[in-house]
Amino acid sequence: MSGTDTYDLKSVKLPRLVGGQLSMVAGALDSGILRALLLPSMLKSGGIEDFRALVPEEPPTVFPICFVSKKAEPEDGPDLKALDKIEGDGNVAVHCRTIRDYSKAYQDGKTTPEEVAKRALEAIKKADEGDLKLRPFIAVNEGDVIQQAKASAERWKDKKPLSVLDGVPVAVKDEVDMVPYPSTVGTNFMGKAPAKQDATAVARLRAAGALLLGKANMHEIGINPDGLNVNFGSTRNPYNPKHDTGGSSSGSATAVSAGICPVAVGADGGGSIRVPASLCGVVGLKPTFGRVSEFGAAPLCWSVAHLGPIAATVEDAAIGYACMAGPDSKEANSLHQPALSLDGWNKADLKGIKLGVYKPWFEHAAPEIVKVCNALLEKLVAAGAQVKEISIPGLDTMRVAHAISILGEMAASMNNYPGHRKDFGAEVRVSLTLGREFNAGDYIKAQRIRTRVMDMFRGIYREVDAIITPATGIVAPEVSIEDGKGGWSDLSSTTEVMRFMFPGNLAGLPAISFPAGYDSIGLPIGMQAMGRWWEENLLLRIAYNAEKLVERRKPVAYFDLL
Repeated sequence: MSGTDTYDLKSVKLPRLVGGQLSMVAGALDSGILRALLLPSMLKSGGIEDFRALVPEEPPTVFPICFVSKKAEPEDGPDLKALDKIEGDGNVAVHCRTIRDYSKAYQDGKTTPEEVAKRALEAIKKADEGDLKLRPFIAVNEGDVIQQAKASAERWKDKKPLSVLDGVPVAVKDEVDMVPYPSTVGTNFMGKAPAKQDATAVARLRAAGALLLGKANMHEIGINPDGLNVNFGSTRNPYNPKHDTGGSSSGSATAVSAGICPVAVGADGGGSIRVPASLCGVVGLKPTFGRVSEFGAAPLCWSVAHLGPIAATVEDAAIGYACMAGPDSKEANSLHQPALSLDGWNKADLKGIKLGVYKPWFEHAAPEIVKVCNALLEKLVAAGAQVKEISIPGLDTMRVAHAISILGEMAASMNNYPGHRKDFGAEVRVSLTLGREFNAGDYIKAQRIRTRVMDMFRGIYREVDAIITPATGIVAPEVSIEDGKGGWSDLSSTTEVMRFMFPGNLAGLPAISFPAGYDSIGLPIGMQAMGRWWEENLLLRIAYNAEKLVERRKPVAYFDLL
C-alpha cells in the first residue's frame, strides 16, 4: 500500500468538545476567515496532506463490486420456505428471545402477535422513561403496529404463517423507507412526507410477515459512529444507560439489545452496523457490497453503503440476512451477486478454516479488549480453526481514502439542501465542512487507492479464509445525558471505535461483529470477522461457533415480550 509493511494506524489524543465549545468550532468553520485558519491544521492532522502526496498508478474503482461469472437472477422477494429451515442446533445458551422463540410461542398457542405487539409498544414507552431514556425509536405508529399484528394473528390461527418471521418484532433504521412513516434520516428537516413505498429490504421483511414496529433512532445523517442525536435525543446503552451505544444504527442496536425485537435493519457506511452491535452486546452483519439492495435507503454515501441485520443471535442474523438479501431489479449494484448461500453456517466446528491475524492491528485496542479477544481466539483454535499471521500494509492510507469517500459523498448528498446547512447539529456541521473541503482530485485518488486495496485483499484471501480483529478499540464510552442536548465531538473515541471498520466498507468486504465477552464493569466487548466477497455464510459459521463459547449476560435494561 504505502511501500512498507510497517503498521501505521495511530491513536489520537484530542480534547472532547461539548455544547458551547463545539458550537463555537462549528461557527468558526462557517466563517471564511476563521475557516481558512482552522482547516489546514485539521486536514494535516487527519492525514490529508500526506494522502495528497501519493501517486497511485491504479485506475479508480468507484463501486467496490466483486463481479462473478454466474449471477443470481433478480428476485421478487425472499424464499420464505428457505427461511424456515435456517436453524442452529439449539445448543446456544442465551438470555435473549430469538426469532424462533416467537415463532414457537405462536405455533404452540402460548401467546399471539397481538399480545406481543401490545407488550412491545409498552416496552418502547418504558424504555424512554425514568433513568433509562434509551430512546431506541423516534416514530411508532401504534395503529399500524396493531393492524399488522392482527393480520399475523389471523394467519397463525389459520395455521398459515408466511414464514418463521411472521409476527416477529423488527425495528427499521430511520434512513430506510417504510410505509407509513417519513424517513427523517435523523434530521429536523428531511422526511416531511411519508414514504410512498417500502425500501426493498423492508418490503422483503414485510412479505415474510415481520411485525414492523417503527423507525429506529440514528445519528444525524449517520455521519459518526455514536448514538448522538440532537433532534430526537441520544440513545443509551442497555448494559449501562450512562454509556453510549455506538452508531450510527444506534436505535436498531439498542432495541435488539434491550429485547424489544430480535432483529433490526441497520445501515453501515463506516461501521454503523458493527460498532453499535459490538458496544451493545449483540450481532451485526455488514454483507458484501451490493448483496442487500439499497433501493429505498437514503442516498448518503453511495460507494460505501451497506444494509444488513443487527440481531440478538447469529441464527437471527442469518434469518434476517437471508430475508433481506438478493438481487433487486430496482438497484443496479445488487445485480452482480452470486446466488445467496448459507451452506455450513451452523456447522459446529471450524476445522479447515484459516483465520488471519495482523498482530499489531489486533493488539491496538484497550488491554481488556485484547485479552478477551485473544482468549476467544484460542477457543476458536480449539474448535478447529488455524491462525495464520498476516500483514495488511497501508492501513492509514486506507483510512484516509475511506474518510474522503464517505465524507465527500455525504457532503455532496447534503448539498441538495443548501438552505439547511445550519440546521444540522454542530458535530455534523464540522464533519460536513471537512467533506466539502475535499476536491475532485482527492476523491479520484481515494478510488484509485480502493482498487489497490481490493487487489491486496484478493491476495490475502488466497492465504486465509477470514481476518479476525476486535470489533472496536474501546468499550462504550461514558456519555453525560446533558451532552446530548448540545452535542459532543470526541475524535479520540471515534478513532478507537472505527479502527477495525473502514477496510470492509472501502473494499466492500462482508464483515460480522459478535459478542466476545465483557470488561471489568460489565460492558460488552465484540470481535470481528471479515471475509471474502459473497462468503457471508463462512462469517456466520465463525460467529456461530464463537457464540457457543461466550457466556451472554442480560443487560440491566431488558424487556421480555414473551
